[in-house]
Amino acid sequence: MEYTQLGRTGLKVSRLVLGTMNFGPQTDEADSHAIMDAALDAGINFFDTANVYGWGENKGRTESIIGNWFAKGGGRREKTVIATKVYGNMDPDGATVWPNHDKLSALNIRRAVDASLKRLRTDYIDLYQFHHIDRDTPFEEIWQAIDVLVRQGKILYVGSSNFPGYKIAQANEAAARRAGTIGLVSEQCLYNLAERRAEMEVIPAARDYGLGVIPWSPLHGGLLGGIIKKEVQGGRRASGRAADTLKDPAARARIQAYEDLLDKHGLEPGEVALAWLLTRPGVTGPIVGPRTAGQLESALRAVELELSEDLLTGLDEIFPGPGPSPEAFAW
Repeated sequence: MEYTQLGRTGLKVSRLVLGTMNFGPQTDEADSHAIMDAALDAGINFFDTANVYGWGENKGRTESIIGNWFAKGGGRREKTVIATKVYGNMDPDGATVWPNHDKLSALNIRRAVDASLKRLRTDYIDLYQFHHIDRDTPFEEIWQAIDVLVRQGKILYVGSSNFPGYKIAQANEAAARRAGTIGLVSEQCLYNLAERRAEMEVIPAARDYGLGVIPWSPLHGGLLGGIIKKEVQGGRRASGRAADTLKDPAARARIQAYEDLLDKHGLEPGEVALAWLLTRPGVTGPIVGPRTAGQLESALRAVELELSEDLLTGLDEIFPGPGPSPEAFAW
């Protein structure tokens, strides 16, 4: 496994991030623990979760599964950089949202971090991430709440998720006005070969402010994992984002061209999609969310994959990025 610094911090993290969103809803606790053990054995030390994972009636379930794994001992907690998130309402889906039970008010942050610590069965969180922007709460209030948690030793670093570039700038400018507040050190965003809009503003802002970029959905909901070939062979059919995209004939043609290109090079689509992200400036590591141990093994091969210039050029021809900012949209 390769390691890098998380943004401008001294924290060393693996170039693959273990996503845990499937733990609970699709993968039972025993298999989830086996996947985490395999990830740690392979050198993955960076695990990502969120307080709402588990979803529906089971929000918080994923954090509890991780907490039970930590409780097994064997250095699991000490070896793991755990990242979780705050923002969403923790009441069951469809329930009335009680005031101050969601978003980023100082009150909700205080309650949410204590609840996450209890479920995770740990006394500190390495990376505490804002899951979404809060249009109602000023960053001065947010940073005041975070400063208290840092002094208490409950969190070490803070990151954002799904932030636009201007909010990254606002957040870190507000932090710069506070003595001792380091500000955001990472941004978790939707970024992959098929979805490169983050290159317009989010990634440039993250790089300028020293944030490590952590792409989520690196296979774009399975779209970049050889989905057409799997359909032809009678395997898993596309669903969600991937299925919606394939309804567009032009988009389907691009995915077919992508799979044909990689077939020509004798490479697996999902592994190449991950390896491509590892070549991108500013990227710390993509989040891989395996449902099975086999999927984790495939993701691990991406770290060792060397992409030729010829292949990188071919990928850019199929999935051209927006180009440099602001020229891409200014003229």
